[in-house]
Amino acid sequence: MITLPPLSDIPDLRHGFFGREGGVSEGIYASRNVGFGSKDDPALVAENRRRCQVDLHPDAPPLVTVYQVHSADVVRVDTPWEHADAPEADALVTNQPGIILGTLAADCAPILLADPAARVIGAAHAGWPGAFKGVAEATVDAMVALGAEPAAIVSVIGPRIGAASYEVGPEFRDRFVGHDPACTDLFATAERPDHHHFDLGGYVARRLSARGVGSVVLAPHDTLKDAQAFFSYRRSCHRQEPDYGRQLSAIMLDA
Repeated sequence: MITLPPLSDIPDLRHGFFGREGGVSEGIYASRNVGFGSKDDPALVAENRRRCQVDLHPDAPPLVTVYQVHSADVVRVDTPWEHADAPEADALVTNQPGIILGTLAADCAPILLADPAARVIGAAHAGWPGAFKGVAEATVDAMVALGAEPAAIVSVIGPRIGAASYEVGPEFRDRFVGHDPACTDLFATAERPDHHHFDLGGYVARRLSARGVGSVVLAPHDTLKDAQAFFSYRRSCHRQEPDYGRQLSAIMLDA
């Protein structure tokens, strides 16, 4: 479990970016696959999630996740729900202690956020579609609705596909630069003609900062490069594997 400042410096707050190690799944899902959307045995996925809950807090508070759809939709969590009742969204916010907010990813950028004074937290899943649609800003806005102040929010963008690993075609770059010419510098020329490397983490960080978030930290981990530590959708495609696992990013307020 990876923890990073400034979140790790906040009293009465727990967070963690979990990798693929320390679980019970096998084969391409080895070993801590937390994705019920994968073709892994649901019982093994449930056990992997339970281990994450215990690692975050010995009392294993309820873990709340959503059915992720690469949107900018955010849900407020007042009471936990069962996995089968999870709404479609890509971010969660709460001011309730004792509830773990979780997001799943396998190259996408997980974002964990907290306003320590207002005691409001958030968790978001930012693949490129959600990031482009504004899931980062929508999460901040939902936290503000619960009493947070953007300048008081601290955030960490967790392990994700690194810029050097994320090659995209010309239509991808045109979409982003056409929307915001200032993000041109987030694309570096790749070896293949008309292709570029895209800095997803940098893009998400820039949008959080533009929304007024006081502190934005980027984890240094590249999910595609480190096959032992992380699942990666793009790596599974390169290997022509039939499916892939997901890793959890989680945050909670202590009671």
